[in-house]
Amino acid sequence: MIKPDRAEVLRLLSVTDKAELTQLFQRAYEVKKQFVGTKVYFRGIVELSNVCKKNCYYCGIRSGNSDVERFTLSKDEAVTSALWAYDQQYGSVVIQSGERDDAQFVDFIEDIVSTIREKSNHELGITLSLGEQSEETYKRWYAAGAHRYLLRIETSNRELYRKLHPADHDWEYRVNCIRTLKRIGYQSGTGVMIGLPYQTLEHLVDDIMFFYDEDIDMIGMGPFIPHEDTPLANALPEYNEAEHLDLALKMIAVCRIVLKDVNIASTTALQALKSDGREMGLLAGANIIMPNITDTKYRGNYQLYRGKPCLDENANLCRGCLEKRISSIGEEIGYAQWGDSPHYHKPDS
Repeated sequence: MIKPDRAEVLRLLSVTDKAELTQLFQRAYEVKKQFVGTKVYFRGIVELSNVCKKNCYYCGIRSGNSDVERFTLSKDEAVTSALWAYDQQYGSVVIQSGERDDAQFVDFIEDIVSTIREKSNHELGITLSLGEQSEETYKRWYAAGAHRYLLRIETSNRELYRKLHPADHDWEYRVNCIRTLKRIGYQSGTGVMIGLPYQTLEHLVDDIMFFYDEDIDMIGMGPFIPHEDTPLANALPEYNEAEHLDLALKMIAVCRIVLKDVNIASTTALQALKSDGREMGLLAGANIIMPNITDTKYRGNYQLYRGKPCLDENANLCRGCLEKRISSIGEEIGYAQWGDSPHYHKPDS
């Protein structure tokens, strides 16, 4: 794949005229149809735990937030949620959690992953999104049956990263984790927040170049939405939802145009800014949807940002709603399919 041209990427991200925006999204959709098709693949999210050792300045479940009630699902609860997704013919699940790397947690995840694989006849795809871990841990979880891993870098710019995290958070270590995951054999995913305080369009260009340079297979990114219990709650006093939504959709579109065959998620955060935000993401070039399948009694305590939708909507209702939303834009759901990133399976990737 030809390396993206920085000047062209910046030009596309700078588009603000409504007619030009429409053209940009249409162009991205044509690239999507050519390289990944118009099937939408489900990744049912299991929010395993909101216990986190990290204290990121933007996150609602940061360790320093004493106003959130902490929880961790039992093994049975996690496995039951995953098997519900399997019974509904979701191709894959995502096991997501706050960051922990203690031995008990590592063993717990290994047990859950191997149990899900066994009870789903090795048919349910498993993505993990559990933060920074040692190479040994990543290898154990891979051997247990996980085959994708999402580790968002949040920003590819070291200086901006330092403004968003305490001093003990290491950008270089996080990047090395992404490289380790790829070396082990995972389908590697990362992503950024869009519209962050202190962020420029040049930073977002750098992010797209980072995705290319690191040979990323899947991208999960969404708009920055402030959370009231974080240091960055008031960092953007004139926060504009419409502008943040447009910028997030432009990032999806430009990533699709220049990276072509990667998987791109239309994240729930888009829906937090506009009721049909996830459909807009699909029409801008995304091809992955991640419906929440966690028991509703836990969801209110897993809010990374304010205004998270579907907190009280059970998994059955969510499935029906998404079917209608996806069919309304002329796409279909790839039931009982993993929906692997075509980029991952290319001989030179």
